[in-house]
Amino acid sequence: MEGIRINKYLSDIGYCSRRQADKLIEEGRVLVNGKAPEMGVKVSETDVISIDGKPLGKTEKKAVYLAFNKPVGVVCTTDATVEKNNIIDYINYPERIYPIGRLDKNSEGLILLTNDGEIVNKILRARHFHEKEYWVEVDKPVTKEFIESMQNGVPILDTVTRKCQVKQSGKKQFKIVLTQGLNRQIRRMCEYLGYRVVKLKRVRIMHVTLDVSVGKWRHLSKAEVAVFNREQAG
Repeated sequence: MEGIRINKYLSDIGYCSRRQADKLIEEGRVLVNGKAPEMGVKVSETDVISIDGKPLGKTEKKAVYLAFNKPVGVVCTTDATVEKNNIIDYINYPERIYPIGRLDKNSEGLILLTNDGEIVNKILRARHFHEKEYWVEVDKPVTKEFIESMQNGVPILDTVTRKCQVKQSGKKQFKIVLTQGLNRQIRRMCEYLGYRVVKLKRVRIMHVTLDVSVGKWRHLSKAEVAVFNREQAG
């Protein structure tokens, strides 16, 4: 990998936070290739880093999988220079993670975050037809014709959406299960049919369901992660 600051490296591999890394360096407990490093020195995978006399292995990084209930207004970007109200700063997790896919700023609900690139690639591959379920409220009464149109496919973004499951759940509410992730797909589908989305919440991604309050997160269970790993092997 390219050289990165040693405190970031120790954070990225899950050894400690950047602040803790700085403290270790100040205390003289960190060695790089047998020498005490200066604060901010850059390191790479080829460097031998020791802490308290023990060399770090190359597999210190622990896989992290989170389920987060994103509030409205939080943006799914990892770039704090572009968006102050970004998902990474909001969660403030002690290790470097990133969202799997996206959920637009005006929507709330379930989004997964991880540091496991293999699972990210697997989930985002459209050909796997992974299900994502949403609860939607619109600005006027839902009709039978609207439900049928949504189910059978709507022309947006130079394509026609895949057939999907749609069920009315209230006068102006419906549930929808998608197997694709076009940009602002549900909002664009509704707009095409003359409706405006008032509220949109994602409640499920594949086998993971939304079960934490808004703004909260939890680690995925071993069983939930195991399903992702089986998907990868398939």
